[in-house]
Amino acid sequence: MKHRYVTSAACLVALFLAFQVAAEAQTKPTAKTWAAPKTPWGDPDLQGTWTSDDCIGTPMNRPANLGEKLYLTEEEIAQRESQLARQAQTDRQDTVTAGQRVGTGPPGHWGERARRPCRQTSLVVEPKTGRAPDFLPEARARRTGAFEPPQPATWEDFTFYIRCISRGVTGSVFPVIYGNGQQIVQAPGFVTIMQEMVHEARVIPLDRRPHTGPGVRSYMGDARGRWEGNTLVVETTNFIGNTTGVGANGQGTPTSDALTLVERYTRVSPSEIQYEVTINDPKTYTAPFKVAFPLTQEPGYQNFEYACHEGNHAMFNSLSGARALEAEAAKTTK
Repeated sequence: MKHRYVTSAACLVALFLAFQVAAEAQTKPTAKTWAAPKTPWGDPDLQGTWTSDDCIGTPMNRPANLGEKLYLTEEEIAQRESQLARQAQTDRQDTVTAGQRVGTGPPGHWGERARRPCRQTSLVVEPKTGRAPDFLPEARARRTGAFEPPQPATWEDFTFYIRCISRGVTGSVFPVIYGNGQQIVQAPGFVTIMQEMVHEARVIPLDRRPHTGPGVRSYMGDARGRWEGNTLVVETTNFIGNTTGVGANGQGTPTSDALTLVERYTRVSPSEIQYEVTINDPKTYTAPFKVAFPLTQEPGYQNFEYACHEGNHAMFNSLSGARALEAEAAKTTK
């Protein structure tokens, strides 16, 4: 009987402690989970100026030796943080090191820097190798233009970006050395995304209207949006083929008129949107693939005017300089 009483007493103590813990849990304030904000008319609120600066320098395709490793280790991230800190210190220098060779480009501190390391090893996240699919043979034959051809024969030797025409959709979002801002503005039934560089604005209707007919095409395509929960899904078709590629500033092998993009914008915190785009071009790539990275809001970041054509004599000077070199070479061969 003694053991039975001891056991009963132990049970009573355990029950008392359980009730006490439950009561304390009810009286303690619980941490509030973040909820995505809404516009006054009830849509998820993505408004603001966002930048892909954090992934500046992250390669489009993952180095083959990394296999299916999508994210950096904590040790590698710490190393990147140290590199960013050293770069920030260098950028504060007002003058170059004595005796340093002068180049034709701007000083390093004119570029934009990541605020924090990008955790990804590549921008491509699907397939798992982190590498874009192969180009089809007919795609490899397309004229790509060159970034800065040493002696251009015609304006077509320059990319559409260098000619200040367009960077295309993906080229306008993917991180480059500067100008990565994009301002999102919303109104009932519409989302507008204004790119900082080459100042293009995408006006995206949300009323599920059909795409325009195949005879109406543009460099930025015909976009249609919809909400899936808190995610803005944008499907874009009707591109002009053989203009821009899927790469930094829209460079690389141009895509075709069969290109379809499906983008997903999901706000995951007060200062971050997770961006994804699935690229499907059956006339250019052997398979579809997906690129993803974060877009962040940074204190004081804003879109600046991008005066690309205005006062830009580069095209005239490059072509006239090439003709002068040809004329000089012709004299020496006579």
